[in-house]
Amino acid sequence: MIISSIELREIRLPLIHFFETSFGRTTERRIILVRVTDAEETEGWGECTAGEGPFYCEEWTETAWQTLKEFLAPMVVGQAVEDATEVGALMKQVRGNRMAKAAIETACWDLESKLAGVPLWRYIGGVHEEIHCGVSIGIQDSADALLEKIEKEVAAGYQRIKIKIKPGWDLTVVRKVREHYPEILLMGDANSAYTLNDVELFQALDDFNLMMIEQPLAYDDIFDHAQLQKQIKTPVCLDESIYSAEDARHAIDIGACRVINVKLGRVGGHTEAKRVETVCRAHGIPVWCGGMLESGIGRAHNIAMATLPGFALPGDVSASSRYWAEDIVEPAVMVTSRGTITAPDKPGIGFEVNRSRVDSLTMRCERVTG
Repeated sequence: MIISSIELREIRLPLIHFFETSFGRTTERRIILVRVTDAEETEGWGECTAGEGPFYCEEWTETAWQTLKEFLAPMVVGQAVEDATEVGALMKQVRGNRMAKAAIETACWDLESKLAGVPLWRYIGGVHEEIHCGVSIGIQDSADALLEKIEKEVAAGYQRIKIKIKPGWDLTVVRKVREHYPEILLMGDANSAYTLNDVELFQALDDFNLMMIEQPLAYDDIFDHAQLQKQIKTPVCLDESIYSAEDARHAIDIGACRVINVKLGRVGGHTEAKRVETVCRAHGIPVWCGGMLESGIGRAHNIAMATLPGFALPGDVSASSRYWAEDIVEPAVMVTSRGTITAPDKPGIGFEVNRSRVDSLTMRCERVTG
């Protein structure tokens, strides 16, 4: 396979409702899309999941754009690879920048699976024809507003509710949610907002039968998480601090977590996501697919990843309509009344990119050729 061109586009996609975490509030996504083509103009699409600022990790839209344009795309265009697993090695000279790399790598997987005439999820080794879906609900203006949102998502059939927490929006809120919904699968996501000084808070949260607490401590830490896990009953789930299969193995070895969230952008694409999943499955650690407010392209790649054998828990892959008045893929991603998504049967990511919609949202565009 030889990639003859890589096209970069930045689109602006307004959210239906703001999404707030301990990092801040997002009302509009600046999303970089990557379109790769071969000599016959067969195309593959990927999405860079970096945020609008360097808050989730060091990458953000502007740095990802420049890195893709100046370094990564030129490294890949014109190079021959046996398959998409080799694309990451072409970009190895650039350190980090996994979200930018993943945008190209996942696009190459889409292209290759289209050339093979096979749905991407089957092509990467997926086994689940239907994936289980949960939702991530951001910090709201009030606890009552949060309860209203939960009621809506439970009624829609979603199988797991994740709520964002931060200092001052944690124990009281969780208690109120549990009083109203004693039986739902519930988890809290702290996005690194706490320290080991908050052990007593997490011990108090043990009373509320949470599935897990996601990344409660520093974004680059596994050691303090191991100390926390020893002192609480609730499983710790690691997110931001797992960049590779090696990170996952180290975290498991020292007891830093009992669950791991896998995000395609954070680990650098499908190849590394499969390695992380394999390590976790071998150690009996369940994984699930995290979300980054993706458009339909990134969401489609998440669906494919979530069909891998080790993805045993409901992920953050939810319907397009939760986020966008109109998505950029057709059909829009839909969730059944059972809270599931059926893996598509068309080759590649299984969704058609709405080019006119993408064109109307495009703020800038660059094309790199050999």
